[in-house]
Amino acid sequence: MTYLIAALLGVIQGVTEFLPVSSTAHLLVAGRLLGYDDPGGAFTVMIQLGSVLAIVWLYRARLALLVRALPSDPEARRVAGALLVAVVPALVVGALFAEYVQTVLYDSARVIAVALIAGGAGMLLVERFRPEPRVQSAEQTPIGRAFGIGMFQVLALVPGVSRSGATMVGGMMMRLERPAAAEFSFLLAIPTMVSAFAYELVQIEGPLGHGRTVEIAIGFVMAFASSALVIKPFLAFVRRSGFSPFAWYRIVAGAGLLAMVGGG
Repeated sequence: MTYLIAALLGVIQGVTEFLPVSSTAHLLVAGRLLGYDDPGGAFTVMIQLGSVLAIVWLYRARLALLVRALPSDPEARRVAGALLVAVVPALVVGALFAEYVQTVLYDSARVIAVALIAGGAGMLLVERFRPEPRVQSAEQTPIGRAFGIGMFQVLALVPGVSRSGATMVGGMMMRLERPAAAEFSFLLAIPTMVSAFAYELVQIEGPLGHGRTVEIAIGFVMAFASSALVIKPFLAFVRRSGFSPFAWYRIVAGAGLLAMVGGG
């Protein structure tokens, strides 16, 4: 039964990681409802690497071209520099406050609910009043705008905010078109989530044990498969409908979670 729950949580992670609805919030809430124990959030963080590998797989041609061009192409180095600059704020703040986030915020359903609602409201406001887009593709993102997106990513340390939601909203505030903001968010996920995985791996004390390792492996595989299936349809949906449907979902989900907390 525990392995089935791990598989289900892996699917939830994969489906929600790149949607602006907070995969961490969904995992934490679903884990509690299903009675799954995740000490220190190790399972939650480590299966996210499956979603990262899905991005690497889907964007493998573009990433390979970028890596090959780094020694000789200034434009390729600028793109790499933009991603590096964007990831730094979250790494610094995350290193300083990781323990507080995992031991205090992860345990507060009220914090998650408020973050879902606030993030949804912010998304609606940005959709309504966002500045005129000037950047048409993720690779064209200037260094300064990339740093601004990275500052928005810091907000995602609060469970319920959503890393993808924060960076996509930040991208639109930095004048990226919606699809460009979404793709920059996807690319930024690679260094960000690999760093989070590495940090969590270092923090593990002693062996995980066979059962725990199998749970993580199952969640990892399911996260990879479900992320790989959802990314392209999500981009197509964003081009047609924007982020408003996800914002309303967040508000309804957050209100429902607050009601559950209030009812004990």
